[in-house]
Amino acid sequence: MSRQNLSITARIERRLGDWARARLPFGLAELVMFVLKQGWACLFGGLLLIAIVVTKTIWQPHWPIARYDALVIFAIATQVLFLRFKLETWEEARVILLFHATGTAMELFKIHAGSWAYPEPGVLKLMGVPLFSGFMYASVGSYIARVTRIFEMRFAPYPPLWATYLLALAIYVNFFSHHFLPDIRVLLFAATLLLYARTRVSFRISSRLWWMPMPLAGLMSSFALWTAENIGTATGTWLYAGQHPQHWVSFAKLGSWYLLLYVAFVTVTLVSRAALEPR
Repeated sequence: MSRQNLSITARIERRLGDWARARLPFGLAELVMFVLKQGWACLFGGLLLIAIVVTKTIWQPHWPIARYDALVIFAIATQVLFLRFKLETWEEARVILLFHATGTAMELFKIHAGSWAYPEPGVLKLMGVPLFSGFMYASVGSYIARVTRIFEMRFAPYPPLWATYLLALAIYVNFFSHHFLPDIRVLLFAATLLLYARTRVSFRISSRLWWMPMPLAGLMSSFALWTAENIGTATGTWLYAGQHPQHWVSFAKLGSWYLLLYVAFVTVTLVSRAALEPR
């Protein structure tokens, strides 16, 4: 991020913090700033979710461009603007591109396995998968990279990198293999606790340093993703097998997001390890 944009962001945060501290008790002020910073961190995903809801509301079948294709154009334009205005660094963009690729590969498999479907037409599709879907995964990578920087996060003590890579690989492979072999996600849940239970996520809201166990941070983030997914399915943009748009996504999917977050986080560490403090 450029010094100019960093100073602008810092001034905005400082003014918001001064305003909250002058009018609210300390704990409530910290909570308000925490929520605002979280919203800023998930800006890419939030904009994409808003675009999904708005296009569902206004789109007409006779318009010259399909809704799915418009979402692809919107996602690309948003990504370009993020880089142009230094809302993301090029290092973060590499993370996002990598997670975009792994997410799209999963989409291709899951669509053909019948796990979920994208019912609307579109030109910008790859083997039935609309290209904007990869940006939904990319938004998770964007959030992790941005929230780590915005909150000045540190992860300590962090497990050996080789162990985290093996766990992330096992989680990713299980998303595919459970269609043919026994589902080992219970073992994977246990492995995340075994590996990361001692890891504290330290973060700064204003002047004070806070922390929480990494598995708890993962669970909270996965709940937010599960909620966002319910908004997506409510619009009918994608649907799980047998699901009606008015039905909630199975609560079991929260566990899938929890595991996928570890894959996303390890993907971030492939490019940037500055926040990690090894055991």
